[in-house]
Amino acid sequence: MSLMSVLTRDEAQTRASLLDVHRYEITLDLTRGDETFDSRTVIRFTVRSDQDGADTFVELKPAELRSATLDGQPLDPRTLVENRLPLKALPAGEHELRVDTLMRYSRTGEGMHRFTDPTDGETYVYTQLFLDDVQRVFAAFDQPDLKAVFDLTVTAPDGWSVLANGTTTHDGNGTWRAATTPVISTYLVAVAAGPWHSVRTEHRGLPFGIHCRRSLAPHLDADADELFEITRQCYDRYHEKFEEPYPFDSYDQAFVPEFNAGAMENPGLVTFRDEFVYRSAVTDTERQTRAMVIAHEMAHMWFGDLVTLRWWDDIWLNESFAEYMGYQTLTEATRFTDTWTHFGVSRKSWGYDADQRPSTHPVAPEAVDDTASALLNFDGISYAKGASALRQLVAWLGEKDFLAGINTHIARHRFGNASLADFIDSLASATERDVHAWADTWLRTSGVDTLTPRLTHAEGTCSLTVDHHGSRPHRITVGLYDQDLADNGGLTLRERLALDIPQSAPRPLGKRPALLVLNDCDLTYAKVRFDAESFQSLRGSLSGLPEPLTRAVVWNALRDAVRDGHLPAAAYLETARAHLPHETDLALAEGVLAFASVHVADRYLPSPKLSTPLKRGGGTPIDRPAALTILTSLCRDLIRRTEDGSHPGLRLTAVRHFIDAAAHPDTIAAWLADGTVPGGPELDPELRWRILGRLAVLGAVDEPTIAGELDRDPSATGQEGAARCRAALPDPEAKRRAWEAMFTTDDLSNYLFTATAQGFWQPEQADLVEEYADRYWSDAPAVAARRGPAIAVAAGRWAFPRHPVSADTLSRGEQCLREADLTPALHRTLVDQLDDLARVLRIREA
Repeated sequence: MSLMSVLTRDEAQTRASLLDVHRYEITLDLTRGDETFDSRTVIRFTVRSDQDGADTFVELKPAELRSATLDGQPLDPRTLVENRLPLKALPAGEHELRVDTLMRYSRTGEGMHRFTDPTDGETYVYTQLFLDDVQRVFAAFDQPDLKAVFDLTVTAPDGWSVLANGTTTHDGNGTWRAATTPVISTYLVAVAAGPWHSVRTEHRGLPFGIHCRRSLAPHLDADADELFEITRQCYDRYHEKFEEPYPFDSYDQAFVPEFNAGAMENPGLVTFRDEFVYRSAVTDTERQTRAMVIAHEMAHMWFGDLVTLRWWDDIWLNESFAEYMGYQTLTEATRFTDTWTHFGVSRKSWGYDADQRPSTHPVAPEAVDDTASALLNFDGISYAKGASALRQLVAWLGEKDFLAGINTHIARHRFGNASLADFIDSLASATERDVHAWADTWLRTSGVDTLTPRLTHAEGTCSLTVDHHGSRPHRITVGLYDQDLADNGGLTLRERLALDIPQSAPRPLGKRPALLVLNDCDLTYAKVRFDAESFQSLRGSLSGLPEPLTRAVVWNALRDAVRDGHLPAAAYLETARAHLPHETDLALAEGVLAFASVHVADRYLPSPKLSTPLKRGGGTPIDRPAALTILTSLCRDLIRRTEDGSHPGLRLTAVRHFIDAAAHPDTIAAWLADGTVPGGPELDPELRWRILGRLAVLGAVDEPTIAGELDRDPSATGQEGAARCRAALPDPEAKRRAWEAMFTTDDLSNYLFTATAQGFWQPEQADLVEEYADRYWSDAPAVAARRGPAIAVAAGRWAFPRHPVSADTLSRGEQCLREADLTPALHRTLVDQLDDLARVLRIREA
């Protein structure tokens, strides 16, 4: 891979003071073949009068720079160094730069990604230009505060259609022209071309479209009404919230293959990973997640696209705002009225985990030095913690003043750029509260506060003092619950109290409650603990708490207690065994089962050969096999409970987790042979590949069986399923082939790399792959350097040796951090993985 310089903040500020960029004319030819495409760019810009004679550069990363001219004079292509073409001694005034290049398609989801559908042989290409990958597609002054208008022309093969930021027209000879954009940032330019299956409608005079690969057409058609309904509902609700109308000429949503993110907010053309076009049964929580992503990306049309950050230190503003608005708007405007429960039990933990690692950073970091550093901040802090901070801000400020400040911000900076200081000034204009002080304590600090209740008794009454470990102010709700003796000792809500932390004085409660829940409505971002009596009440009555959001707060607190070593992992598993069979909320069941299986059973509890089993509450040893037995028993109870068809999503969740936890092949192999779970559901492709993957781990299938299933399902998802299964086989030759595919040949796309890595490491196979745990520390840095950030993250996240869990793995990883020349993306991911591993070892030793 050729070298690529990263843009520094200082360089961007210097260039922004030098240039005004007016217009790009981009011409792409996608008919050149499978490897490359033609890209021609004309950039019209002005050098400011006080900058006469200054030097600057334009970014591009071509396979070949054919020619470049500045104001009609040729530039020497040999002056292109890494990804920078210098522009020397520019006189003040108007300029025109023309660049003619041959560009290379990507297989890693960066730049112009090319994908051929194995189902029907059709090919699709699309751009993902965030954060600094514009230069892989066309020459640009690539920084967010050099906005311009864009004119785009694309030549595409016969039978293709072309989507872009604006509406596109076809001249009948393979050439497509997109409507001129308003002023936008370079990273937001978007193209998606191929034989798309498209469904179109109109809402309030605006064209809406949804698009996918032809092979997914039946599945998109089945959900088109739901997708358009969510889109319309969010669009209408945002027009009630925002005074500025939607600023672009159309709203297309393209579901594209092998997409690295969940979605990307390109104005007028949002791109989504096409797993959101469901080809197998999904739960309603998964549909809610898709709807939330739709709402999130639409919020960006105002906050991110219309008003854009000046530099990448404020990326949190884009993502935190869209995250908060996505969940809140979905709750207000759609059938998904309980989205904050899912946020609390599944999304928020992403923020808590990230905020307790060495790589933590403030929600709004003071400075992000360059684009490589900026890319690392797309994490649980910028999304989940930032959204939680905004939710707390709304609780403290009030929604009316919050939205007034937002509308002031949009009006002040529409089609421009803004910083955190601008945002806080806009909010401050709408309230008497000290928003600047709030921002300092919430946005410029890192780490998680902890709130612990302390109850004192005097004269038959009880008072509450909250011990506050941390520095942030919190406005919380405290839930008081009493035992309901008429309901088998279940818990009933007595009252909820508003409380500001830090407290001015102890809060009288009256009679001591059976259970006290801090942050009951989950309005703040903090870890909460329980007093001893409350904890005992929970052990017996958790499932009896009346509201799912309260149960989410409790399950999160138990999760934190396990991770912090305050609650044995075995006790969490036993609590899940006792209460999850009675759970009615799907998001809660999915979140608790995910933590119990992926973290507790797979990592926190030891395998028999590795160390002494942990103890149950009563002293009986429990290890990973025992945990799998508990999980399969729990799931079997849920499957029995849902036989009447009343909770299909809960049943599907239980079936999935039963498959993943199966320690013996007999039951799931019988399901696969019969093509159905007794009583349903029938096995669709997702369940068939899930069963086959678990059977592969257990050594109960072979390569011909996997090949036969791939013949049955030759889709892209089938290819990934086969790669995952083959890598999971407990066979030395299968492991060798999988490792070589990931780290030697460079032939795997981003998705096939991830699927192979997911199959490779299995808790049951620690001895079999012991040699690769050592090879990883040289092979991962090499592949990250060759293939770029997307593969670096996949290598760090998915190919990391999660099993075996050992002090030796930790030691070798720390040595790698000290001694290896790591790319920033891999370094950051390994720091996080090794911190998680150290936590696992502490939990086991505790």
